[in-house]
Amino acid sequence: MTAPPAVSDPSTQAEDDDALALTASVREPERFAVLYDRYFEEIYRYLAFRLGQQAAEDLAAETFLVAFRKRQTFDPGRGAVRPWLYGIATNLVVGRRRKLARMLAAFRRVPSAKEAEVGMEDRVTTRVDAARARRPLGLALAGLSPGDRDVLLLIALAGLTYDEVAEALCIPYGTVSSRLNRARRKVRAALENADSMNGDADG
Repeated sequence: MTAPPAVSDPSTQAEDDDALALTASVREPERFAVLYDRYFEEIYRYLAFRLGQQAAEDLAAETFLVAFRKRQTFDPGRGAVRPWLYGIATNLVVGRRRKLARMLAAFRRVPSAKEAEVGMEDRVTTRVDAARARRPLGLALAGLSPGDRDVLLLIALAGLTYDEVAEALCIPYGTVSSRLNRARRKVRAALENADSMNGDADG
């Protein structure tokens, strides 16, 4: 009696297809469109949660532009394409926040720009982390360190595994685990505190 044929893991097959498309796109740039079509929407949703829809439009497109420019440097032996894309997107989030922080600091140094500063500060407050608007969860997320927040959102929102987050952020597996545990603990405590405050207000 012959053994049944081995069933391939669909996720592994998808990773192989992604790596093949990215590698082939070095010589055939049009092959990169496969990855754009496959992952643009989920990268956009991740960025929209973090920065709002308007910024997400720009940064999602920029994520794939950066990936296209760096496609020759991708090493399939070090990880899959999907977490690599999320790593690029997360780095762009960090860069956008730093840029907005510098702009705000510049406005604060100009005495005549007081009114403009107020408007800029309002925009920074609402756009730097779109999750802030989703109170109380947004406030809990805003209270995390950037590194802890990145790990939590890549796992909870993007659905990456610990290994994939380690690949995306170029950090050790153990660091992913410790950051996630710390983030979950802080978010849980913040939400419990918010619930108790709401209960007091209702009473």
